[in-house]
Amino acid sequence: MKVEAVHMSAGEMESPDAGDPSRLVRLRYREAADIIRKHGKMSVLMVNDIDAGAGRIDGGTQYTVNTQLVNATLMNIADNPTNVQLPGSYDSEPLPRVPIIVTGNDFGTLYAPLVRDGRMEKFYWEPTRDDRLGIVGGIFEPDGLTAAQVEQLVNHFEGQSIDFFGALRSSIYDEQVLAFIEQTGFDKVGMKLANLKEKPNFQKPDFSLEHLFEKGEAMVREQQRIQELRLAAAYNRSLAEAQTAQRYGAQLDTSPSLRAFESNGLSQNHRVQHSSHSQTPQPKDAHFEAHFKDTQPSYSPEFTSRFDRSHLATKPLSAEVIEQVRQLVAQGYRIGMEHVDRRRFKTGSWQSCGSIQTHSESEAIATLEACLAAHRDEYIRLFGIEPGARRRIMETIVQRPEH
Repeated sequence: MKVEAVHMSAGEMESPDAGDPSRLVRLRYREAADIIRKHGKMSVLMVNDIDAGAGRIDGGTQYTVNTQLVNATLMNIADNPTNVQLPGSYDSEPLPRVPIIVTGNDFGTLYAPLVRDGRMEKFYWEPTRDDRLGIVGGIFEPDGLTAAQVEQLVNHFEGQSIDFFGALRSSIYDEQVLAFIEQTGFDKVGMKLANLKEKPNFQKPDFSLEHLFEKGEAMVREQQRIQELRLAAAYNRSLAEAQTAQRYGAQLDTSPSLRAFESNGLSQNHRVQHSSHSQTPQPKDAHFEAHFKDTQPSYSPEFTSRFDRSHLATKPLSAEVIEQVRQLVAQGYRIGMEHVDRRRFKTGSWQSCGSIQTHSESEAIATLEACLAAHRDEYIRLFGIEPGARRRIMETIVQRPEH
């Protein structure tokens, strides 16, 4: 299209000096306008990953004066694109209109009036299967992969993004570089490259499907390892809690079922009675009777036989935890549990305590109690796994070690 782009990055949206980022936005806009006016070429202003610089991720992200000024400047340019002035000067001649193209992962973190209709036209790109096959085929075209092989590769890594396949191809060439370094020697590679008169010869990389599958699976395991550590979850915990509250309409501690538990004194007395002489508490009214029948867990002998009852948690589950389990089961989410000791808690090295996909509340509670009993003096956290997005929701620490 022969369009000259003037680029800005998210890192330029902040500065130690108040007002510098907004001034830079105006300067870059006028620079793009000068390309149109003086050189007769089309030009655009590109702002990459604007949500990382001007977005408010959660309560832990600082909202500074520069963030306010950048939002105000972009709003002013959108409303009056031919009159963009620099501080301390005034140009009466109207500027050519310059399109501003911004990219980002989550525009929901931006200032709401900035992204409203009329100021910003939004495009969400999600490639179809044909798009994925065409793009991946173009990535591996120089390497001689056939259309059938590309289709097998895309099918094998169906849930991965387009960038995954570009990184997969790069990892194949990285093997050649690593082999060259090992062959030359780590202490000699710098000197050899500095005094190299001819380009080094590399063997043709192995782009067979078996090798691509092997490298791709290694990359997938790295992704899973990052998900297991969940270091970013602690940073964005307040955002996740806000999204969870919005999804379910209210916080857990204000739910009607939780109030019913607390008002009837069940928050501290909810445990399974295995004695044949145990009696079911009698409800006081019809409303509580209906609620009690829905929430009272009944452990099936087939399931509880897998656990030694003497090793069940001595402390009863709190009403908050029971309510969380009920909501996860009702929504059809897989329930996961993780544990970590005091020393590894600071590094976020959580280990899996198992997961369960069930429609039975009693079965989910029994699994959680078994995990609590097996790791009495450790941190235990409970979470749900959303099937489609494969992300965690309602992540809560349900047990902390006694100090």
